[in-house]
Amino acid sequence: MIGLLYQAPLAAIIGDEGNGYYSLAYNIYTIVLLISSYSIPSAISKIMAERIALGEYRNVQRIFRVSLYYVLIVGSVAGLLLFFGAPVLVSGSSIPVLRVFAPTVFIFGILGVLRGYYQAHSSMIQTSISQIIEQILNAGMSLFMAWLLMRQAANQDATTKAVYGASGSALGTGSGVLGALIFMLIVYYLSLPKIRKRVRLDTTETEESYGAIFREVIRVVTPFILSSFVMNLTTAMNQTIFTRVMMGVRGYEEVTTTMQYGIFSRKAVVITNIPISIATATSAAIIPHISSAFATGSRRETTRRARQAVWLTSLIAVPCTMALLFLAKPVTMVLFPQMESLEEASRLLMILSVTVFFYSISTVTNAVLQAVEHMNLPLVSAAIALVIQTAVLVLLLVKTDLDVYALVIASIVYSILIFIANEIFLRKYLGRHALLGMRRLSKPLISSLAMGVGAFGTYEILITIMSGAFHFGESGAPVKELYFANLIAFLAAAVVAVFLYAFVLVKSGAVTENDLLSMPKGEKILGWLKKMRWM
Repeated sequence: MIGLLYQAPLAAIIGDEGNGYYSLAYNIYTIVLLISSYSIPSAISKIMAERIALGEYRNVQRIFRVSLYYVLIVGSVAGLLLFFGAPVLVSGSSIPVLRVFAPTVFIFGILGVLRGYYQAHSSMIQTSISQIIEQILNAGMSLFMAWLLMRQAANQDATTKAVYGASGSALGTGSGVLGALIFMLIVYYLSLPKIRKRVRLDTTETEESYGAIFREVIRVVTPFILSSFVMNLTTAMNQTIFTRVMMGVRGYEEVTTTMQYGIFSRKAVVITNIPISIATATSAAIIPHISSAFATGSRRETTRRARQAVWLTSLIAVPCTMALLFLAKPVTMVLFPQMESLEEASRLLMILSVTVFFYSISTVTNAVLQAVEHMNLPLVSAAIALVIQTAVLVLLLVKTDLDVYALVIASIVYSILIFIANEIFLRKYLGRHALLGMRRLSKPLISSLAMGVGAFGTYEILITIMSGAFHFGESGAPVKELYFANLIAFLAAAVVAVFLYAFVLVKSGAVTENDLLSMPKGEKILGWLKKMRWM
């Protein structure tokens, strides 16, 4: 949420053109980050969790040291690749922006190992706090540096100012990662006495060699990296295909193409990524739990934990999908109130909302497959989906006038294909029954539909009342007044949505007391529901 909220003022500072240059560079940075460091926390937590379950604390520390050496080497190579290879990886005005990202890749690797260490010990607190610190610094420094550099380029042309602004935002990203790393280093230093004591009390006789551990790290990290790489390669490939076809085949100018892509990726996609990030957090948290159950040989407990994670994710993903579908324009106007691109951004978001459900569930099922030693299968799912969606995108761009909407359709195709492929693999390896059957999904779906209709109705009634009373509907109405009218109506609709979804979900019997007790803060939630006599 913090990462999302600063996007609106940032877009106002650097504009749609600056957003486009930042997005083109950021997508390539993400790909390199995935190869070098991004999958490290999940992979390391899996390896360590298996040793922790067996009480091998000396081996846990040896894995930690090897992982640090690994990311120092790989991170250095990746950072140099971004800096010196920028002219090959991106074109034109995005080159200096990509170079600003180079040091961040190196820093992130060390941060990833520290996060994975605590996740392996079934503690997400350290990771969560570091992520909050990262996003606060990212938001503050991105806005400040973008404003400062735009001011330095005040006498330059619009494109140069946009590049300066995008570079300032990239500096903010690096500042956030550095701040999170400093926090995690302090936490680890304070934990050292406890860590050393646990190692001294380790009575297990098995002590793995550093060579064996390094081979194990490579064995586990590689599938994590490749599956994440292929899944995110789609973004880089789609942006390349889109820009090349639009400029080379369709004859669009660079500025127009970049602005269209910026509206899609830095507005519509950024908003859909918020609920999907919840699923990403869930998958990071469940891998050690499922790996521990799998390491002890308990197939039933492994399946139970996997189903619980998918079910919990669906309770969030389904209503989020419906909320973005029914309230696409209000949400977009709250976060990105640039009137010149509001209509297009909200239409893109409305269509793209479908991917929230499929991506959320697929993120968790990827984690389940990796946790039960089928680490290559998410790569297979992603590769199949990538080939098909690429063909769809090229066909739509060349044969139709859909332009940026072709990207939306390709994204939907990709998310559905990964969802289906993972479901097939899970049925094969965890049993013939799906982790999330349609019968169980039907009640959250009905609850979310009722929520969406109620929220949309609330919003429309309030906007109509305010338009009549304050003449917001008239042409030339001040943008500031329109924004605050939309904000008030949206917040009221959001409150109605939360209570309506919870009420219908509980009353329909979709959620039982046992379900609630298995959730974080479940006892408190159950207590509130009983006080309101909903259960």
